[in-house]
Amino acid sequence: MSLSIGQKAPSFSLPSSSGQNFDLAVDYKDKPLLLYFYPADFSRGCTAEACSYRDSFEVFKGYDVDIIGISKDSVATHKRFKTEYKLPFELLSDIKLEVARKYKAVFPIVNITKRITYLLDKSHTIVAVYDNLFLAKSHIDEMMKKVKAGTVV
Repeated sequence: MSLSIGQKAPSFSLPSSSGQNFDLAVDYKDKPLLLYFYPADFSRGCTAEACSYRDSFEVFKGYDVDIIGISKDSVATHKRFKTEYKLPFELLSDIKLEVARKYKAVFPIVNITKRITYLLDKSHTIVAVYDNLFLAKSHIDEMMKKVKAGTVV
């Protein structure tokens, strides 16, 4: 079960594909954000999802919403993935799944990241959640509906 709408998003800091450390409270203070957790770079479903976010990136930016992807892959793998698929957003490395656990985005026992997307408003309150492992494209569609409806205003 994912975190709930209306709940404050847990703060965190993780290494980024940019080579910098990403800190939610500092880097996105007073800014809305779409956080998506996914199982692995270069897998078919995750590649399709990342490319769909890439293709919709300008629409989200038009609503002042940035996108950040998080998986347990290394920064080096994220850099290759980002370069190969020309992803215009940062990917964060959560190797120990500490952040994924805070966001209830880990399958117990097997330690695989779930496919969960969270939409955070400017105060980092969760305003939308979509949790579906198999329908990667539906994450983008659902979040796009929420953003266009003014959910993050």
